[in-house]
Amino acid sequence: MGEFLTFDEFLNWDEAAKHFTPPARLAVIGDPIAHSRSPQMHNPALLERGIEAQYIRVQVPQGRVAEAFKQFAASGFLGVNITIPHKFEALKAVDKIDPLARRLGAVNTLAIREGRLLGYNSDGPGFLRSVKESFGVGVEDLRVLILGAGGGAGRAVAVQSALVSCRELVLMNRTAAKAEALAAEVTSLCPQTAVKCTLWTDDTVMDVLPEIDLIVNATSIGMKGGDSRLLPAQALQARHRVFDMVYRADGETLLLADARKAGAKVVDGLTLLLHQGAISFEHWFGGSAPLEAMREGLRLAVQA
Repeated sequence: MGEFLTFDEFLNWDEAAKHFTPPARLAVIGDPIAHSRSPQMHNPALLERGIEAQYIRVQVPQGRVAEAFKQFAASGFLGVNITIPHKFEALKAVDKIDPLARRLGAVNTLAIREGRLLGYNSDGPGFLRSVKESFGVGVEDLRVLILGAGGGAGRAVAVQSALVSCRELVLMNRTAAKAEALAAEVTSLCPQTAVKCTLWTDDTVMDVLPEIDLIVNATSIGMKGGDSRLLPAQALQARHRVFDMVYRADGETLLLADARKAGAKVVDGLTLLLHQGAISFEHWFGGSAPLEAMREGLRLAVQA
């Protein structure tokens, strides 16, 4: 077996299962999937809890998520994490959807109980936990700006922020129509939260940032060293909190580097991955996840 199972290998589970000791009972699916660090986070947690199981990667093509879920259930799996591009397809492939997952519009955690497929979303709750741990304050007490509010990650963070009644929610996107559509949706779901949307330009950023406490990058910009600057560096202030959902193994994103120079508090997407994983673990096994074992596993994976 390589770093992950191909879909054909997974469908031939009786043969594939022979390669896993302890037995594979949890997995992450995506396309591609080789880059995922979820096994390095979850396997130490399983060991810490004394659970005789391991967590693996399976590459599942688009259009075959429902088939994959049926195979996981038939093969004795307990749960699955779902990453890009399958979170929306997973929403349609489960037997029961948790109310929060329905509101967030995506499923990224599957729990399998007595053959039933139960869909959850840990993106939003993981974001809340990450902000609280990193900045010592809850999202409900902050004025939040989301950069890239037209995509899946931005949508989950926007809806979750509104659900906890953040002080103000500002949605910014390069395509105004996408931000406007999300603003209308969030307002419909959470009429108690003040929601604004605007076209993303340097000028609008300079106008908005003085009234913002938490800046969230929900785009993929920053993953590569040559990516452009997200914000004018001079717009960032020491009082800002900057949450970059991107993380890089080879150093900080340009956004976080600029924020640090301004004296702002920062956190990257690795903390989000940790708390998303912990919430998934709690759905599968109950109780509190062994967070420090998971954190250390991620730390070692990034170093490697």
